[in-house]
Amino acid sequence: MIIFLITLINQSASPIGIDCEETGRKVYHVYCVLQLKISDRFEMFLSSSRAEMSDHLLNPLTVICAGSCFAFSGLFYKLYSDKRQVVQKLKEIPNFQADHHLLRILNASSNKRLHYVAVEGLVQAIGEPISSQYVPRCHGVIQKITVHEHWKYWNSVLKTWVSKKVNKQQTTNTVPFSLVQPGSYISEVSVRVESPLEASGDYLEQVHKRLRQAKEGLMDAVVGELSGEKPVALEEREELLRVGSALTAFGELVLEQDKIMRLQPPKDGRSYILIPSDYKSFIQQHENSANMWKGLTALFGITGFALIAGFIHSAVNKDKKN
Repeated sequence: MIIFLITLINQSASPIGIDCEETGRKVYHVYCVLQLKISDRFEMFLSSSRAEMSDHLLNPLTVICAGSCFAFSGLFYKLYSDKRQVVQKLKEIPNFQADHHLLRILNASSNKRLHYVAVEGLVQAIGEPISSQYVPRCHGVIQKITVHEHWKYWNSVLKTWVSKKVNKQQTTNTVPFSLVQPGSYISEVSVRVESPLEASGDYLEQVHKRLRQAKEGLMDAVVGELSGEKPVALEEREELLRVGSALTAFGELVLEQDKIMRLQPPKDGRSYILIPSDYKSFIQQHENSANMWKGLTALFGITGFALIAGFIHSAVNKDKKN
């Protein structure tokens, strides 16, 4: 730029001599023009740099988001596939009501035994049922009473009180029970359920829960602050398998004395399960879960493809404009 100005001054000199004022104006004008051009070029450089930086930032961000969507889609598809296999295996299990039809099939089977079946019916106590300790006129065949003590302990590291459950006491009572056909007032045919405590499944219904706050006096508060531990509450909970509730049992079915059907834990290692619903509702729950994983698979997969397609579309448009 300086060389250009010197050249301009030399060219502006007349044979008679240099007009300093005119030459100064020309030099100033040229300087301003050059400064504007340089400023424009610099702004264009900055804008192009920002665009390149934004492209460089957009590429990893798009890849990460799309990759995450595809990863979640793959995970949800795996869960969907596993759940569909579970549903298919459940549908292959023979399902029966506790009725005369089941008795005839069991009589006709080899060794009077069905190795793995699902039997659904209503819970009926054999003999006197268990009465709830807290709810009047509430009877069941399995009772579980749990008592927890809630305490607070001072955490010197976090400088705060931390809650914990301690001194858990649990009492379980059972009486023999069987499954009868729904709607039958006289249970001529029933399936006796053996060893129900060995079965898995969330088949107990919570009928009572109470939280009693600990009474804390001034002396107790002082002792608690000094010792770093103090009682908070006492929690009581009662759960029952109620008489008359619907139950589906998965296990091995055997016939004794040509009339007594007994469901027991399978000897081939398969799961012994008690479900607090009928067989159809149980299958429907698993199918709903499978459909949920299927929907999430499609949602995240479509989102990933949309991100990639949007990025490619914007890149093509930029190339066309350039």
